[in-house]
Amino acid sequence: MPVCFSSAPLRWRWALGFLGWCLLWVASAAAQSGSTLQGRVVLERDDRPVSEAVVTIIELRRSAVTDENGNYRFENVPPGNYRVFAHLDRIPDVVQSVIVQEPTTLDFMLKLRAETEQVTVTATLREETTRDAIQAVTTVNSFDLAERAPVSLGDALEREVGVAKRSFGPGTGRPVIRGFDGDRVLITQDGLTTGSIGFQSGDHAEIVDLQGVERLEVVKGPATLLYGSTAVGGVVNAVTGNEESHPGLQGYVTAFGGTGNALGGGNGGIKYGRGPWMVFANGGGQRAGDYRTPLGVIENSFARSGNASGGGGYYGQRGFFNVAYTYAGQNYGVPPLPDNDDDERVRERALRPKGGEPGELVRLNPRRHGVRFLTGARNLDTFFTDVQVQLQYNRYRHDEIKVETNEVETAFRNDTFAYRILADHRPLGRFQGTWGASGLYRDYSTRGEELLTPATTQTNFAFFGLEKVTFERAALQFGGRIERNAYAPTGGNRARSFTGFSGGVGLRVGLWENGALTANYTHSYRAPALEELYNFGPHPGTLLFEIGDANLSRELTNGIEVSVRHQSRRVRASAGFYYYDIRSFVFPVLTGEFEDGLPVGVFTQGDARFLGTEAQLDINLHPNLWFYSQLDYTNAELKTGLPLPRIPPLRARVALEGTFKGLRLMPELLMANRQDRVFTLEEPTAGYTVVNLVGSYTVTTSHTAHVFSVTGFNLGDRLYRNHLSFIKAFAPEIGRGVRFTYTMRFF
Repeated sequence: MPVCFSSAPLRWRWALGFLGWCLLWVASAAAQSGSTLQGRVVLERDDRPVSEAVVTIIELRRSAVTDENGNYRFENVPPGNYRVFAHLDRIPDVVQSVIVQEPTTLDFMLKLRAETEQVTVTATLREETTRDAIQAVTTVNSFDLAERAPVSLGDALEREVGVAKRSFGPGTGRPVIRGFDGDRVLITQDGLTTGSIGFQSGDHAEIVDLQGVERLEVVKGPATLLYGSTAVGGVVNAVTGNEESHPGLQGYVTAFGGTGNALGGGNGGIKYGRGPWMVFANGGGQRAGDYRTPLGVIENSFARSGNASGGGGYYGQRGFFNVAYTYAGQNYGVPPLPDNDDDERVRERALRPKGGEPGELVRLNPRRHGVRFLTGARNLDTFFTDVQVQLQYNRYRHDEIKVETNEVETAFRNDTFAYRILADHRPLGRFQGTWGASGLYRDYSTRGEELLTPATTQTNFAFFGLEKVTFERAALQFGGRIERNAYAPTGGNRARSFTGFSGGVGLRVGLWENGALTANYTHSYRAPALEELYNFGPHPGTLLFEIGDANLSRELTNGIEVSVRHQSRRVRASAGFYYYDIRSFVFPVLTGEFEDGLPVGVFTQGDARFLGTEAQLDINLHPNLWFYSQLDYTNAELKTGLPLPRIPPLRARVALEGTFKGLRLMPELLMANRQDRVFTLEEPTAGYTVVNLVGSYTVTTSHTAHVFSVTGFNLGDRLYRNHLSFIKAFAPEIGRGVRFTYTMRFF
């Protein structure tokens, strides 16, 4: 009995001791979960502090704003590995990795030129870096856009790996991604359609304010899970940067001019944020005259554009909304067929471009009014932590006008209403994801001479989900989309509806420090486009007499992509391969007959395959010297062996960029191989090498950055032709010229 009573206090002492140890462990863990992350953001070269920059922890989706001394601070950051980026309006993001286990300091230096990975939102609808993205993503920032002073969206992107330019003259350039064009490449602004009809015809432009956007993002490969069947080849998204609050006053001014096409123009904008409120506005315009080639001036190749936008919003901790209005308009000419009876070979190769008779001049004047509304809630204590609703209305008009008489030949009307609802759920273990629904209502009609398509209403609805599972050295992404498209044409034409499923899975595995392997498999569905179903008549914009087929079935694509990437401060490298097997691919079969001077093309279906490769290698040879190189190649054909039309040839780019304090100098070679894998009646094009030289000087002060740029292009005055141009037979690319640009950012 004494033993029994003497052992009880001993057990109690052990129990109390264990309980005390547990309390100490919990207190220690609680202390660890409350670490701080702080640092300073400065501007390159002279370490000037940057106030009102936004610093974001990507994984936690938490942001802090720098004070007047450039300092920021996060409290109560859980221990872990994070990717953190510093952002200032219209200046490239700087991304860094950090391990937080105790109070940690992380400083940033903002640079006017991107040297590491950038932050993108297009591929997953969530902020992630291009290094961590599972799909291939390219970004072009506002400084590069200002320096290039592009006349069209195709001009802005044609130097990027995997992206070429289709054109019918300078004002009509549209990006072609890995050989995919038209209704297979989607153009959006802030994730929703712009409402233009550039995908329908080679002579139609995409209306995007290229000087007013913060950046362009290109997702290569099928983006159908989030954007629908018209993104089976990829998506180009113009990001305005107006969907998040920017404290204080920030803005920009850009002016440019050049030779070779009498280029001139400018753009400017401001944003002012106070507390949770922000207002913004920007506008500008540009003009380019008929451009000069080594063979002479190309008549009626001028291009004009003007744009304006404005809006504002409330960006609270929980709720937010944003309203924006946009106007964009263009006026451009389409080069006519040369009126030269002695050059019959040119006439035969060119067929008959827009304008009908040789020498007839036609101009086009697309314009778009857009209203966008965004609202939502975030940081919710529910299963769905963030909810967002996006609404977009576009009123698009487009006339084709005879220059001599100012008579409207054909008028196009395309009104669209698009919406998207997104919901991010709270993390479930290693799972994070976004679910959503989207839809489109389109009212399309034409009047005048080119009545190819009956007036038609199109409706679209889809439900989709995308999930990501993150491990220590790997990430798995998978999702699916169910989508319905319906067409209701007038004039007794057959109504059609299509329902299909798109799904995919992607994997990213870390192989070594800063290196990873990515692999993607996608199954994509595409409904035939309106013009493929219902067109009937001469279509000078594609150089065909088109005959649609209302009985076409849906396309089904199975694709794989594999790439290896390395991204560090000294080396950026990637190499990849892709293969797409497309069942019931829609294309025009040439019958050998001619109507109205154009070859007859009947839309039909057959099996096709696209395969290709992309590679990029950038090396920091010296702290002040970078070497850049890239290569891409696409081989696309029907499974009968017939090559598909307007597929870009093997292309390469090599450049050296040297910097010294504020001075920058970059000689560049752009090269393309001969393209002799051609479609019926398509002419091969010769290879070429073009020499460019870019120089700039940057001056920074406490709250401004001034960039003066001079670009010499095609310095050898090389005669060369873009294989993707509809009028390459008689309209080669621009000859030697110089472009001057001045850009100021204030913050």
